[in-house]
Amino acid sequence: MCIIETMEGIFKTIKPLIARRLRVAEETILLQSNFRKDFGADSIDLVELVMSLEDEYGVEFSDDIVESIQTVAQAVAYLEQLLDGKR
Repeated sequence: MCIIETMEGIFKTIKPLIARRLRVAEETILLQSNFRKDFGADSIDLVELVMSLEDEYGVEFSDDIVESIQTVAQAVAYLEQLLDGKR
């Protein structure tokens, strides 16, 4: 597990994971990107993405948060909170 301090650092490390999981080009992924609107992700895609993030970083997203995350920035911010709590 690699703990990354900043949103920018987290964003850089999760972009390839998002690209792979949602089958989109990495360069199209922006912080403001909406998983559903911009990448056509459905609920199953988002659950699988969250599971990948949990595995990668050794954290656990709460079910309530998973349902509310719509953008890459929201996912990054929540992941940053989880990682801060692990220190």
